[in-house]
Amino acid sequence: MMKIRKANERGHAEHGWLDTYHTFSFADYHDPQWMGFRSLRVINDDLVMPGMGFGTHPHRDMEIITYVLSGALEHKDSMGNGRVIQAGDVQYMAAGTGVRHSEYNPAKDEAVHLLQIWIEPDRKGVAPRYGEKSFKNAPAGKLHLVTSKAGRDGSIPIHQDADLWLAKLEAGNRVAHQLAPGRQAWVHVAEGEVTLNGKTLQAGDAAALTEPVALELTATRPAQVLLFDLN
Repeated sequence: MMKIRKANERGHAEHGWLDTYHTFSFADYHDPQWMGFRSLRVINDDLVMPGMGFGTHPHRDMEIITYVLSGALEHKDSMGNGRVIQAGDVQYMAAGTGVRHSEYNPAKDEAVHLLQIWIEPDRKGVAPRYGEKSFKNAPAGKLHLVTSKAGRDGSIPIHQDADLWLAKLEAGNRVAHQLAPGRQAWVHVAEGEVTLNGKTLQAGDAAALTEPVALELTATRPAQVLLFDLN
């Protein structure tokens, strides 16, 4: 079974310094039909204006993943990390017992476009930790494992049985993924246009798959797609 979540049905907030779309209920946007999917709690599609950003704020007991689509994002946190992450970079924080961080667009004339993803951990009170991985030069036309419970195949280990795959696709590229029994998938099109098992999805669209199935993604335009394989 596949249920499609269209981009124009998402929650939207325009704050001047931030233009954001919420796939799931977040902040002032509340829809009881869209409170999350399995352990996946938040996908925010954020455009942060030049010289602006999120001031220092706290998090706890959440796995936080940021993927930069374009521009750059300056990060500082209470663990002592200070980084500028670029397009193609993935950043991870286990908030655990509590972290504080800020995110800022250091550019003078370019907005930064990013996806902020929250995954509920499989246990509370873990020690905070930080990780990064760049997919800037990852080859197109295949699925790249970004996160996993055990950090297999060089992926970022997280506190949840949640495999996050990234597909960078040129027009005509096709990738496939087999969903095992007991697993469910959320597919989010970050950029471009694809077909998923014959259904057309455009940037911002998503789909939930809740039965064991072979997923086939074909790019009709250059695209980036996130595939969450969840227990």
